[in-house]
Amino acid sequence: METAFDDISSAFKEPRTDVWGKVRAIALDAAGKFFTGVAIGMGFAIVHALAG
Repeated sequence: METAFDDISSAFKEPRTDVWGKVRAIALDAAGKFFTGVAIGMGFAIVHALAG
């Protein structure tokens, strides 16, 4: 009986898993790639505008 209470108490002490962790990581990665692409595109546009 004591081991059952030990299992219950250890289950309460375990850190909770972040359900949205993977979704947040994928969203941040996609946003980073998008903004990097926009920055590179703007750089090309400025260079082409200055070049003639």
